[in-house]
Amino acid sequence: MAAFRYEALNASGKTQRGVLEADTARQARIELRESGLTILDVSPIAQRNLQTNFLQQWHWRRGQISTSQLSLITRQLATLLAAGLTLEQSLGALIEQSEDQNVRQVLAGVRAEVLAGHTLAQAMGCYETVFSELYRSLVKAGESSGDLGKVMLRLADYTESRQALQQKVGLAFVYPAIVTLVALLVVGGLLIYVVPQVVGVFEQTRQTLPLLTRILIGFSDFLRQTWMWGILLVIAGMITAPVLLHQSDVRYRVHLMLLTLPVVGRLIRGVNTARIASTLAILSGSGVPLLTGLQAATGVARNLPIRQALQNASAKVREGVPLNRALAASGLFPPILIHLIASGEASGQLDKMLERAAAQQEQEVASYTSVLTALLEPVLILFMGVVVLLIVLAILMPIIEMNQMVR
Repeated sequence: MAAFRYEALNASGKTQRGVLEADTARQARIELRESGLTILDVSPIAQRNLQTNFLQQWHWRRGQISTSQLSLITRQLATLLAAGLTLEQSLGALIEQSEDQNVRQVLAGVRAEVLAGHTLAQAMGCYETVFSELYRSLVKAGESSGDLGKVMLRLADYTESRQALQQKVGLAFVYPAIVTLVALLVVGGLLIYVVPQVVGVFEQTRQTLPLLTRILIGFSDFLRQTWMWGILLVIAGMITAPVLLHQSDVRYRVHLMLLTLPVVGRLIRGVNTARIASTLAILSGSGVPLLTGLQAATGVARNLPIRQALQNASAKVREGVPLNRALAASGLFPPILIHLIASGEASGQLDKMLERAAAQQEQEVASYTSVLTALLEPVLILFMGVVVLLIVLAILMPIIEMNQMVR
């Protein structure tokens, strides 16, 4: 049976969309008509996913499965397989369980490919935007070993831990970003609208204003004349930055510069190292060859210099160099990772040592992020307080001088 995506009108004239399994498109249309629906469109899911025009591809990418949804699907599929259900039954149960239309369409397409005789990894290959190469490699390894349920459980743990790390790092900087934005808006509003109206009164007295007040007036005048140009410059930067970063050489130099920064570089190195170590751990533990694992792990490294270093290490491993020496040659990976890999290669427990390295790096990133945000928040608040204090002093100092002159 194949999976078909349909769009039809019900008895009340409302549009209804969904997924239907049938042997042919004709049979799918017959079943829809018997249900009292007026058919607008019926098309195979797998083919439509791969053969679409530009607008359809953009719409599909916009509605694709999120990381949290993929993590939940993986956990549910692993649980069903571990309970003894067949792959077809497990996929059918997930289709019935899911309330998201995109998830149902993807799972129905995968199930249709499995029923057509393809392996699960091959079926997932029809949806490369949803299931990454690493994901499919692990599924293929599980099918080859005959223990797909166990591999899916490890894959579920991996996707959940990766999602948790991303959320932890992302959410840690939400509050500082909000404080910074509010501070800029408040200070900008004071300098552009409030300060000119208040200080204009002092200029009419023709007295010599304090230095701080004159600096504030000059800066306020500068902002009033250039704030629109500043907004246009920010918009232009937001437009041109993605275009420039799309070029691999520019993106490589930017990523290399980020690695050299004192705070950001350490965080980027830790996050990428944790991803690489956890990926290699689960691939090695699932029986995937080391070279294949290195190729798959290259895709999870978001920083281009680190990705290039991993590719160079893969080439050296292919020549017979131990993994720890190949990674140490770049100098971009933490020493603790190198030593744990060396211990794993010597003892024959590389996957366990990689798991320890991944856990250590994730813990270090979490601790470093917590300390960084704990220090960053009061610093931002203190900086905003100092700026507001200077503005208030610049306004009050002429008033104080006038009072002294009156006395």
